[in-house]
Amino acid sequence: MSISVEDLAAQALDLPPEERAKLVERLIASFEPRSPSEVAWLTLAARRRDDVRAGKVAMVPVDDAIARVRARIA
Repeated sequence: MSISVEDLAAQALDLPPEERAKLVERLIASFEPRSPSEVAWLTLAARRRDDVRAGKVAMVPVDDAIARVRARIA
């Protein structure tokens, strides 16, 4: 027995915001196959996110990051 779109939507809307966001990301991703470069970038982004969450690296304020980039290319 399958669930109707309306019932599924009602269940999805009862989820907490973070879980709804994950669901939306998965649904959108299901429409387009990922290219190898996109997979590589997503893998890198996930690894960097995990490093920040684990305290392995520190975040840099955006103004400092921009100043560093400008200093390197000047």
